[in-house]
Amino acid sequence: MSNKPKLAMFWGASCGGCEIALVNLHERLLDVDEAFDFMFCPCLMDTKLRDIEALPDRGIALTLFNGAIRTAENEEMAHLMRRKSQLLIAFGACAKGGSIPALSNLHAPVDHFASIYLDNPTVENHSLIFPQTETSMPEGELQLPAFYGRVKSLSQVVDVDYVIPGCPPEPHQIWNAIELVLQGGPLPPRGSVLGTGQTTVCEECDRRKEDKKITRFYRTWEIIPDTERCLLEQGLVCMGIATRDGCGALCPQANMPCSGCYGAPEGVLDQGAKMVAALGSIIDIDALKGLPESEITAHIDKVLGSIPDYAGTFYKFTLAESLLKGTVRR
Repeated sequence: MSNKPKLAMFWGASCGGCEIALVNLHERLLDVDEAFDFMFCPCLMDTKLRDIEALPDRGIALTLFNGAIRTAENEEMAHLMRRKSQLLIAFGACAKGGSIPALSNLHAPVDHFASIYLDNPTVENHSLIFPQTETSMPEGELQLPAFYGRVKSLSQVVDVDYVIPGCPPEPHQIWNAIELVLQGGPLPPRGSVLGTGQTTVCEECDRRKEDKKITRFYRTWEIIPDTERCLLEQGLVCMGIATRDGCGALCPQANMPCSGCYGAPEGVLDQGAKMVAALGSIIDIDALKGLPESEITAHIDKVLGSIPDYAGTFYKFTLAESLLKGTVRR
């Protein structure tokens, strides 16, 4: 058995892009291999669960846990990796705030199952069979993990030492976290968000910013925006004003609005609420002065109505950790 510190990565409810982000370390993967015994990553390696259970507690130096908590298995692995790890990092937007999987919190599990197993045009299910946690077969009992009613972030289930945001995290952020362990020096305060600053993406964005007076909003396919002017001022819902900095404003550099994957800025409790407040202050109503209140309200409703999906826009990456956490329809 190697004497090198052990590095692990686990995949919860997520898309798998965080594993690709790790591979994007490129030649520094050789440095990782030299410094660590990379011994657990179900997406890349065949290490068995029993091998992790056999380790002494805190036997893993660093675990990058990506993905939200959707099932009982996700939660079981979160507790196991917490117990076996000296440092447990919520790695990526899904682990940090629930991200895309947490948008399902707007619906009950029965709605999901009906869409997938009954109303799906490519599925024939005349017997109305739904997945069960236990199913008896001639060969024995088949088991599936329980499907929870609400997606949670990693920190809502176990204590987390640090957070690396992003969808997925940038390679330089990953390397900085690995270096923290390798250097052996003082660590940042527990709970710190690594690889980010204290302000917003707008502070990193070098686009020209003027007076914001919005008369309507556009979806990204409806206009070709000016490459130098603030995207929000052009009517694109750019979440940079309500998103933590540290990415280098990569999406605005590519002429695309920020979608908010770094989560709320320092000191902001709810990213979506921050964005709604910002939009409310920049809708242009100067031309409506003197009109009846009903007409002003109708105009504002029309402007906001050009945003097709409030939850998917304002809480795309943070619904699980938001004040709302998601509303289950009964």
